[in-house]
Amino acid sequence: MTSSVIVHADPTLLAEAVAARLTTRLIDAQAARGFASVVLTGGRIADAVHRAVRDGRARDAVDWSRVDVWWGDERFLPAGHPDRNETQARAALLSAVPLDPARVHPMPASDGPDGDDPESAAARYAEELAAGPGHQAVPHFDVLMLGVGEDGHVASLFPEHPANHPDSYADRTTTAVRGAPKPPPVRISLTPPAINSAEEVWLVASGTGKARAVGLALAGAGPVQVPAAGVHGTGDTLWLLDQDAAADLPARFRSPLR
Repeated sequence: MTSSVIVHADPTLLAEAVAARLTTRLIDAQAARGFASVVLTGGRIADAVHRAVRDGRARDAVDWSRVDVWWGDERFLPAGHPDRNETQARAALLSAVPLDPARVHPMPASDGPDGDDPESAAARYAEELAAGPGHQAVPHFDVLMLGVGEDGHVASLFPEHPANHPDSYADRTTTAVRGAPKPPPVRISLTPPAINSAEEVWLVASGTGKARAVGLALAGAGPVQVPAAGVHGTGDTLWLLDQDAAADLPARFRSPLR
């Protein structure tokens, strides 16, 4: 698998460029198949991207009623908690566009039917994925977006964590994560096979704190040690960075700023 790296001068330009790219990708997918599917992530740069999509002039060129929205991971907290990725995305974008509620698929909350059992909640989300368009283990994802942690984690797959070892997820599409090194400690995540089923995987990173993890991943680090190194799309894998996050890129990926 090969990766493409696109570097923008600052976080604002990065967020605006990713938002424009996402809007265009959704429009193109709908033109080709009649609907589009996106997997969202959380974090500061994701929030900026969501807001840029919301505020972009091309926003209404997307038929939002024909967009399926999924999440790559979630903090296992009560519904509406401000630290949930779903809550962030709804406030920044989803509440501002005319989505079909039946096509929005948040991961279960800790006050839902599964109570405080993240394993049961993860299994239920796997069932929802399998019931999606196409009735495969996971539906077709046009774009799956990921943030990159300073330790190289993506979604809620952390370095050396049991949930990130192949023996632990086997053929499963979702996993419960207990004892995450970053709070909150209990989470739900797509597994690497589910992430890698997406047509396009976009890894979006901003800031000097992400530079080492980005550099290690692109230099070929092991995916158990640097989970970002182990994710890819079936079509394209894009690293969308600002200048600071690109500070430690391997030489072959260095190019002029966009």
